[in-house]
Amino acid sequence: MLAFLTKRIGAGLSVLLVVPSLTFLLMFGNAANAARQILGETATPEQVAAKSAELGVNRPLYVQFFDYVEHLFVGDLGRSWFTAEPIGSLVTSRATVTLTVVIGSILVSTLLAFALGIAAALRRGALDIALQVLAIVGFAVPGFWLALLLVSNLALQLRLFPATGFVAFTASPSQWLASITLPVVALMVGAVAGVAQQVRGSVIDVLEQDYVRTLRARGLPSWRVVAHVLRNASAPALTVVALTFIGTLSGAVFVERIFALPGLGLAATNAAVNGDVPVIMGVVLVMTTIVVLVNLVVDLAIGLLNPKVRLS
Repeated sequence: MLAFLTKRIGAGLSVLLVVPSLTFLLMFGNAANAARQILGETATPEQVAAKSAELGVNRPLYVQFFDYVEHLFVGDLGRSWFTAEPIGSLVTSRATVTLTVVIGSILVSTLLAFALGIAAALRRGALDIALQVLAIVGFAVPGFWLALLLVSNLALQLRLFPATGFVAFTASPSQWLASITLPVVALMVGAVAGVAQQVRGSVIDVLEQDYVRTLRARGLPSWRVVAHVLRNASAPALTVVALTFIGTLSGAVFVERIFALPGLGLAATNAAVNGDVPVIMGVVLVMTTIVVLVNLVVDLAIGLLNPKVRLS
């Protein structure tokens, strides 16, 4: 198990090294005109040169890169070029909002998907057909369109939920729940469809194994048989959950824009429009770290459920 975990951690660290490095080269390699964009077209060449020196973008790219890595190792992500706000505090506060919505969506969708997938695999018929229809609809409906529909009907017309904004849990638990309900629903529809389909297929495959027939022939209660089946069928389903988490994290960019949630997605889009490269780098680094940690946790869970994975 230790060797398995070491390999997964090594792979995660490789991703953490490669993705931010490539992003840095792409972003800072085109940052020569950042001073002009910040100061405006009316700025003189002397002002632009002074601003470029202040930002440090007039130095060779490799010097900028090693300087960035050196500051990164001491926890300094830099400051926004436009607001001078420390990137560390900015992305930390924004990540809390994004993770609240994304984790809420994944938890609800995973529980619902496992329940639907297991029920469809055990009782094939109308429920199985309904699941197939749900999967097609869930994959076909764009998340941003569903978000707009929810805002228009449930927030603006019926006024059941707030249309925009985020309330911290510590400020008001009830308002916090109301503020994240529509974003969570908008993100979870496609996730339910994908995970439920995988759970259904995995459970059906395991039910056809010889050992399941042996368990039934020994007279084990149905719930114990289902428990054995679910343990062996969970590994591929958890892989889909990890992929769904990454897709949901990406989809949060559009949902945060629609619901005006102060999360990482909104910060990234605003920074991209303004050309605020340090903010974009901070968001990329945080999101990459989140993805690596989620994959590590899922790999560990799969390794515990399936010893064959650890051996491979």
